[in-house]
Amino acid sequence: MSGRTQASLDRLHKLYPKLIDLSLDRLLRLLGELGDPHLHLPPVIHVAGTNGKGSCCAFLRAIAEAAGLRVHVYTSPHLVRFNERIRLAGALVSDDALAQALDEIEAVNEGNQITVFEAITAAAFLLFSHVPAELCILEVGLGGKFDATNVIAPPLVAAITSISMDHQDFLGDRLALIAAEKAGIVKHGGTVVTGLQLPEALAEIEREAALQNAKLLRRGRDWEIEETGTGLRFAGMQLPKPGLIGAHQADNAGIAIAALRASGLAIPVSAYSPGLSRAEWPARLQPLRGRLLKLLPAGSSLFLDGAHNPGGALALAEQLDRWEGPTTLLVGMKKSKDVVAFFAPLLPRAARVFAVVEPGQHLALGVHDVIAASGGVALAGPDVAGALRQISAPSRVLICGSLYLAGEVLKLD
Repeated sequence: MSGRTQASLDRLHKLYPKLIDLSLDRLLRLLGELGDPHLHLPPVIHVAGTNGKGSCCAFLRAIAEAAGLRVHVYTSPHLVRFNERIRLAGALVSDDALAQALDEIEAVNEGNQITVFEAITAAAFLLFSHVPAELCILEVGLGGKFDATNVIAPPLVAAITSISMDHQDFLGDRLALIAAEKAGIVKHGGTVVTGLQLPEALAEIEREAALQNAKLLRRGRDWEIEETGTGLRFAGMQLPKPGLIGAHQADNAGIAIAALRASGLAIPVSAYSPGLSRAEWPARLQPLRGRLLKLLPAGSSLFLDGAHNPGGALALAEQLDRWEGPTTLLVGMKKSKDVVAFFAPLLPRAARVFAVVEPGQHLALGVHDVIAASGGVALAGPDVAGALRQISAPSRVLICGSLYLAGEVLKLD
């Protein structure tokens, strides 16, 4: 990220004192002064959920691009470079284009209160409205109903991935409340696609779809995706294994396929296989083969995953069951997360656990607090390199617990 962009972000941080404030009024005012770019986007697929949003977006983009479409994508957070959040017609936004957009946002805003995420979202809409594309994929930042991305005109399809407990301070302390916020992206008369959901979450999605007279396409009733010996099967289509590792990725891939089929976009059947196999999304059971792997004994393997809540931990636990042999975990988490619940499905499946913190890790929970949350099972890393050096025999190692940790690990590797 350029110094000019960083300076703009630093100034924006001073315009609103709260980290998160779920309201759309400030953003709508700013967008109105910018000429309403959010109403001049290419056709949109809007993606909400607790876990799997980014992976679903990756599948959507890969399949659409395999079909020859130009695709805009907006995701968050970034892991290493801020530019990762905005992809313009297939390419990450350039430093110059991003800086120009933020400069325009800042000038038009004239010092009024605005959150950084709202300003970034406005910049993305501005950029998307100026660059031709056939599809725009928007990932919700937090919740759905009051998320900054939810100011758009009705999308082609709303997609809702797996919902679990997370961000309770802002979305509610019950699964039904969280699901109701996520379902807020459903628009009147629109189409919504969802995959496997817990009953309480599914009930809220069904309720909102009914209130909005929207067509609900849910897995197990309206579509199904199955694992086969060689890959996946969707509605008679034989598909390869997804480019993203993990049993849970079949659900995310299925949501993406169902959403594209419901969108009305010209996606030939021939695009689905190459799209699925080419999909990439960092820190989702990502194999690491750089400097960090060299700290382990020969014959070891190293993976990185950003899972940071109970639902993400369950997905990792399922993958640990599928892997043959023991897995060592390196866990570093954010202060606000439910670390005990995160550990619950993982501790019985892990050969060893190390608690880690990297120096640049945002709002990181201390090593001793992570150890306490593990019931004293975890050992002090105290950082990733230190933990890896303590492993003396060939091992499979998984680093997890925080997207902020994942970003620091990618910088190290």
